[in-house]
Amino acid sequence: MRTYEMMFVLRPDLEEEQVLETKERLQKIIADFGGEFINAADGWGKKRLAYAIDDYVEGIYSLWYFKGKPETVDELDRIIKISENFLRHIIIRQDEK
Repeated sequence: MRTYEMMFVLRPDLEEEQVLETKERLQKIIADFGGEFINAADGWGKKRLAYAIDDYVEGIYSLWYFKGKPETVDELDRIIKISENFLRHIIIRQDEK
């Protein structure tokens, strides 16, 4: 399995419960595809965006690290793209050291 870094920005108008549900759903996808959630960088939270996205000027930032297969990344990417809770996302494979 490879190690990945995933950063995503959620809509700022989401309730705390919706944010938690969205994050739990992503963790479940990682686990269902045989992946392993490593950790999340804390302290990002709600930040101002560099430019407006869909009329939002703020977003809830999250940075995660996980291990998984390419199929895991494909499924995460697919789910994030069809969800209305996400403003932006990126998933990057970490280099082997």
